[in-house]
Amino acid sequence: MIESLEELLAHALKKKESEKNSHEELRVCIGSSCASLGADELKKGLKTKVKDENLDKQCSVKGVGCNGLCSAAIMVSHYDKEKELETIYGGVEQNDIDDLVGIIKDKSSLENKKCDMNEPFFTKQKKIVLENAGVIDPDDIDDYIAHGGYIALFTALEEMRPEDIINEVKVSGLRGRGGGGYPTGLKWETVAKVESNQKYIVCNGDEGDPGAFMDRAVMEADPHKIIEGMALCAYACGADKGYIYVRAEYPEAVKKLNKAIKQARNNGILGNQIANSGFNFDLEVRLGGGAFVCGEATALVTSIEGNRGQPRQKPPHLSNSGLWGEPTILNNVETFANIAPIIKNGGEWYSSMGTKNSTGTKVFALTGNIKNTGLVEVPMGITLRELIYDIGGGVTDDKPLKAIQTGGPSGGCIPEELLDIKVDYDSLKEVGSIMGSGGLIVMDENSNMLEVARFFMEFSKDESCGKCVPCRVGTTELTNLLDKFVKKEASKSDFQLLKDMCEVVKESSLCGLGQAAPNPVLSTIKYFENEYLEGIKDD
Repeated sequence: MIESLEELLAHALKKKESEKNSHEELRVCIGSSCASLGADELKKGLKTKVKDENLDKQCSVKGVGCNGLCSAAIMVSHYDKEKELETIYGGVEQNDIDDLVGIIKDKSSLENKKCDMNEPFFTKQKKIVLENAGVIDPDDIDDYIAHGGYIALFTALEEMRPEDIINEVKVSGLRGRGGGGYPTGLKWETVAKVESNQKYIVCNGDEGDPGAFMDRAVMEADPHKIIEGMALCAYACGADKGYIYVRAEYPEAVKKLNKAIKQARNNGILGNQIANSGFNFDLEVRLGGGAFVCGEATALVTSIEGNRGQPRQKPPHLSNSGLWGEPTILNNVETFANIAPIIKNGGEWYSSMGTKNSTGTKVFALTGNIKNTGLVEVPMGITLRELIYDIGGGVTDDKPLKAIQTGGPSGGCIPEELLDIKVDYDSLKEVGSIMGSGGLIVMDENSNMLEVARFFMEFSKDESCGKCVPCRVGTTELTNLLDKFVKKEASKSDFQLLKDMCEVVKESSLCGLGQAAPNPVLSTIKYFENEYLEGIKDD
């Protein structure tokens, strides 16, 4: 049991001392993308080979989370602790085991698989949420502690008042990373002021946007950072119970979270009297059935309660009446993963990055027609051009870029001529899209924007809970109208009807799913109207 900051630091030192003879690490990515190609078997084979070569005292082999470059799976990195030098190898296979072990002997012939660490993909990122991804073993709480884990929590419990934590979060300017962009500190302050004997902290890990995998990667790579962020939130707001809501389609993330929670309990980091402070807090994971609508706050808490996930009318807001009618904080995975670094380094440190109204960094999943598919974390305010062409490596096969879709089904399509806009909440909203949770889909010249709009509308139609008429009926009718345009069977009146119906659905739907469902259609009409006109049959 760890009962004080002093004991926590001693625990970290003990872990480092136990590895002092091991000067090198071979880190095998066991995130979902690499695991699907046999990363677990590769890790086992490496461990066996290192032991057989009597190199296990010199070099340790461990599984780590995704380091971002999914297009180069399986990823293995060699880390020299004395030189503090990391070398990453991509596209590694089982038959590369001998060469990987040869790295330790300075006899490797894997130069053709070595990643250039001077490439913009690596140099232009700023990792805060992902600082431990690809570095620590997510199954080992001691590894997390040895890399500075839980220092923020124990420091806060011993040296800070709850209001001090809220103030640092407010100073940081952190906005909710789930898509809404609401100021995190303000949300926490509101709940902290509510008088109640029971408050809840809920983490939204129900990532549902097509092409998005940011939260999944964080849960798989660094589950303790989420736990630490939630515990800090609970202390700041006066809560003693929390839930992490994760879709059942993320079995590896669920496994990692449950193991991390058990480890935290066993070390006295969750439970009663944490750090002998009088602070009690515990967590459990709740599984969702994969309903996209359960990404909406009120639908999510309704699902946790064991009911069908449908939105509730607001007000009342969760801050007053959330889970089981009690004051509730709900933030997403990335938001909570920012909290420990903010408390450790200070709100001003965080606000020094990004832009005035969009501080810090943002994690994006780069997918579609882009060379460097994967996960990246960049400072807010970076341009789309830098994100696509520098970090992302450009469009696949060097084809011309047509559009970038951000924000998932609730977002919009941004044309090539707007590539130089800044990636922040306000700039994306101005051009008809949103930040969303961080999905970013690149489309080349061959993409049909009508089909793109129809795909997202059909997704929203299928995921509608059916509670309100504008969304239930409106998304169905919009899908049918888009079918006519795709088949080139639409009339001129259909074009006006399409635009009018988008506005009706947007203005009158009950929750964010319906309100944002027309966004992909409206943005493609705005920037690619000619494709709609081509879908109108001649009179």
